[in-house]
Amino acid sequence: MESPLRGRHAIAKDPAFRLIETLGWHPGEGFRHLSTHVARLARSAAAFDIPFSSAAIDALLADVSDVVPLRCRLTLDAAGNGALNTAPLGDTAALWRLGINETQLDPDDIWLQHKTTRRHVYDHARATLPPDVDEQLFLNTRGEICEGTITNIFVTTTDGDVLTPPLTSGLLPGVLRHRLIAAGQAREAVLRLADLEAAAKIEMGNSLRGLILAHLV
Repeated sequence: MESPLRGRHAIAKDPAFRLIETLGWHPGEGFRHLSTHVARLARSAAAFDIPFSSAAIDALLADVSDVVPLRCRLTLDAAGNGALNTAPLGDTAALWRLGINETQLDPDDIWLQHKTTRRHVYDHARATLPPDVDEQLFLNTRGEICEGTITNIFVTTTDGDVLTPPLTSGLLPGVLRHRLIAAGQAREAVLRLADLEAAAKIEMGNSLRGLILAHLV
C-alpha cells in the first residue's frame, strides 16, 4: 500500500497532477450534490497536503450558467490552484452493456480512493471499450468487484437489498454512492461475479449521470 506521504512525493514530481471533481449543472437547479463534491475534494487535498480554499472554489463555480445541462470538470493542482472546464452534458443511454476488464486492482492502493489524474488504468479501459460494451467493471486481486471506469456499481438482490462494494475492496468513494448509503437506500457488501449473475437488477451510477440500468454481456 502506498502511503499518503509517498503520494505527496509522487505529486511533487508530476507537474500535470490534479485532483478532479466532475459535477453536473442544470438550468434552474444549479450544481447537483455540490457540498458532497467539495467535501470530497477537501478530504483529498488534506490527504496529500494540498492547499485548499473553499472560497476560491466557490468563486470558480459562481458564474456557471447555460440553457442546457453541463458537465463541469473542476481540478486542483498540487499548489492549490483551481480550474474549471464545462461542456454540454448530453444524453445518457437508458441501458448500459457491462463487461469485465482483465486488469485486477490492488485493494490497498491509496490512489483508488481519490479522484485524480493518476487514473491511467481507467482511461485506457474507457478508450479501448469493445464495440458491444458501454462500461467495464474492475475486480481486485481477491476477486471482489470494485467499480466501473467512471461509475460505482449497485446490485439489487432478489430480496430487494441494494448492495455496493465497500471501500476496502478498492474503489472511489463516489458522491452518488455516498448519498445513497447515507439515505439508507444502499448498503456496503463485498460482491463477486456470482452476485451479479444472481442479481435482480444491476445499476451503474455517478453523480453526473445518476443510476443507469446495466446488464452483463
